[in-house]
This record gives sequence, structure tokens and C-alpha cells, in this order.
Amino acid sequence: MKAVIKTSIGRSAFGGFAFTLIALVLGCFALPQKAQAVVPAPDGGYPGGNAAEGTDALLSLTSGVWDTALGFQALNHDTTGKQNTAIGARALFSDTVGNYNTAAGVYALYSNINGWFNNAVGAYALANNVSGNSNTANGYGALYNSTEGNDNTANGFGALYLNTAGFGNTAMGSLALNLNTGNANTAIGYQTLLRNTTGIANTAIGRGALGFSTGDSNTALAIQPAPPLPPPVMLSVSAQTSLVRT
Repeated sequence: MKAVIKTSIGRSAFGGFAFTLIALVLGCFALPQKAQAVVPAPDGGYPGGNAAEGTDALLSLTSGVWDTALGFQALNHDTTGKQNTAIGARALFSDTVGNYNTAAGVYALYSNINGWFNNAVGAYALANNVSGNSNTANGYGALYNSTEGNDNTANGFGALYLNTAGFGNTAMGSLALNLNTGNANTAIGYQTLLRNTTGIANTAIGRGALGFSTGDSNTALAIQPAPPLPPPVMLSVSAQTSLVRT
């Protein structure tokens, strides 16, 4: 009888030890999962899949969905616009019904009201666009003065800077097509087609190519480095700020 009692006690102790060991193992797996949670929990989530962080960001939203605003007064006037992303102080500030726009940078797409499919990366990029569609601006002040132009691409500091209503232009390079207001021009390289104003259907590749051209349907490939060109027309930061609505 004693042997039976001892055996029973031994099995019971072993069972308790096994249960404790299993619990500890499961606890070890559970702890890392709990530790991965963000503390404090994310905030800024709103109905309709909208997200906002920053003073007065998405302040006027009514029925817009899938909008993201990060920064002081980003997407401040948006009411029914959807799938817009604004990162930076007053990015997409004036947008009310525009859709599918992306702005990253101080005052990027600041004046956009009802333009669609625009992408602006860089301070003041596409800052004055109001109703233009399908524009891409990458760089400080790229397509800065464009208000209603469509289908323009500007990559580089001040590229297509003075373009207002021109459409179908491509500028790749610092100050490329800087003074342009024409259509269907392509400029690749530093200061290419720099002083083209109303010319159309021009193609310039290489530093300074067609730098002084104002005509139409010209093509130029700069093989040798071009001589320095006169300073382009650019505004100071303070002057630029004064041009946009406050």
C-alpha cells in the first residue's frame, strides 16, 4: 500500500511540474508579442480611413475618405476630397474637393483646390496649382507658378518654375524650362531651354542646350559643356511665401 501511495504521489508531482513547465514556455512566447505593441497606442485615426496629426490638420473634413494629413494645417480645407496625402506645414492647405493628390513638403500643392492626380515633393513644389491635373513636381519650387497646367513633369530645383498653364512639358534638371509657359517641350539637363517662354514642341538635351531659344519645334543636343548662362529669374523664399494665399 505504501509503494502504491508513493507511486501515485510521484506521478502527481511530475504532472504538476510538466503543467508548470508548459505554462512557462507558452508565457515566453506570449511576452515578445505583447512587447511589440506600440505604447502609447497610435492616435489620429478617424472614420472613413482618415488619419491626421498636427494643428488643424484635416480641420474641415466632412465626407472625404482615405485622406492622410501630417503637419500644421495640412489638408486644412479638405471637405469631400479623397485619397489625398499631405505631409508638411500647409501641404495641400486649400484642397477642398481634389482627389488622389500627394504633397510632401512645406507649402507643397498649397493652393490646389480641385486638381486631381498631382504629385509634389519638395518645399513650394506646385505651390500655386489650383485646378491642374496629372502634374509631377520633384524639387524645391518645381512647377511653382503652375496654376492650371496639365500633364507636366518637373524634376529639379526650379524646373518649370514660371509655367502657369502650359501642358505636356517635361523638365529634368535644375532650372530646366525655368521661364517656360509653352507646351509640349522636353528639356533634360541643367538650364536646358532656360529662357524658352512661349515656344512649343522643343527638345533639348545637355547642359544649357537651347538656353536662349524662344521658337518652336527645335531640337538640340549639347555635346560640349555650354558657357555659363545669365542668372535665371528666381524669387527669394520670402517673396515666394508672399505669392501664395495665407
